[in-house]
Amino acid sequence: MIKRQMGGKLRAMAKAFPLVLVTGPRQSGKTTLARSVFPNHRYVSLEDPDTREFATDDPRGFLRQYPDRVILDEVQRAPELFSYLQTEVDRTGRPGRYVLTGSHHFLLMEKISQTLAGRIRILHLLPFSLDEISRTAKLSLEHVLFQGLYPPIYDRRIQPRDWYPGYIQTYIERDVRLVKNVGDLDSFHKFLRLCAGRTGQLLNLSSLASDCGITHNTAKAWISILAAGFIVYLLPPYHRNFNKRLVKSPKLYFYDTGLACSLLGIEKASQISTHPLRGNIFETFILSEIVKHRYNRGLEPGIFFWRDKTGNEIDCVFEKGSSLIPVEIKSSQTFTSELAGNLAYWNRLAGRPSGPSFLIYAGEENQNRKPTSVVSWKAVGQFCDSREK
Repeated sequence: MIKRQMGGKLRAMAKAFPLVLVTGPRQSGKTTLARSVFPNHRYVSLEDPDTREFATDDPRGFLRQYPDRVILDEVQRAPELFSYLQTEVDRTGRPGRYVLTGSHHFLLMEKISQTLAGRIRILHLLPFSLDEISRTAKLSLEHVLFQGLYPPIYDRRIQPRDWYPGYIQTYIERDVRLVKNVGDLDSFHKFLRLCAGRTGQLLNLSSLASDCGITHNTAKAWISILAAGFIVYLLPPYHRNFNKRLVKSPKLYFYDTGLACSLLGIEKASQISTHPLRGNIFETFILSEIVKHRYNRGLEPGIFFWRDKTGNEIDCVFEKGSSLIPVEIKSSQTFTSELAGNLAYWNRLAGRPSGPSFLIYAGEENQNRKPTSVVSWKAVGQFCDSREK
């Protein structure tokens, strides 16, 4: 298997907490990770109907079958277990006794906040990071953007055009109904495609609702469903007042560019270079890599974007103590000083003409320029590591 960066963090948290939950989108590798990190744990899948019936009808009897350490897979399928898990961990307090996995963040958080707060450590596993997959495969940027980084595409060598439609269909027809009773699945599918066409853009619920023929409140609820299923990520704006009126809407991103490309109807990697949304897709990829890097270390993303009402924008802002680190993301393969125009504007506005700033681009080479360092897309993982030192 491809070694996951979260493995060490998961092992460490199981030594400190009686329950550890690995959550994330379907097919991101949660079960494989849990079983590889804890090979001596019993394994139980609550996707199995007979097992799930036992767990829901007799939770106490079900847990009694596993007095030692156990992995409970897709635990949100048996929410009745949570209260009984609380009783068990309060009785023994033994670290690492239960390792849970689950795909529905919303349902899991609702139950955990009611019963397991303070007893559980939650980790979020997304599809492969670029650093993880680059150990076994050397891919061009266009192929990475097109294929995305879901494990089955690499583990089983499935073509994206064969895998993503089935994934989308399963997600819509099965998972969405578990989170919320969506009656019109065709409209929801259209909504999902419209979201893909807006990746890397400000979230405009009124526009989405109008284009999809639904109400504003429905669009808001459906965005929440997509966020709960780790399909989309909403990047919050940074609200610090630089004596300018600031945009307060979040930006919409997909966690995986392969999924977004499938929804956009992109059929092969070569179409990426001339696609009108190439810049948005590249920005989506870089932001998702930054989020993965943070999640793989057990950290919240802790990133923002900044934009004023006149359109001046910084794609990503890191908070590090009292400092702010601005990052621009450009899909150009060649660096020119014009690409750093927004960073220069930020530095003038913030009063930090010599402060650190970074530009991540689609080129191959890092460039140690001043005041803006230029970072290749291939080095985004190393860049994230350097921000945490």
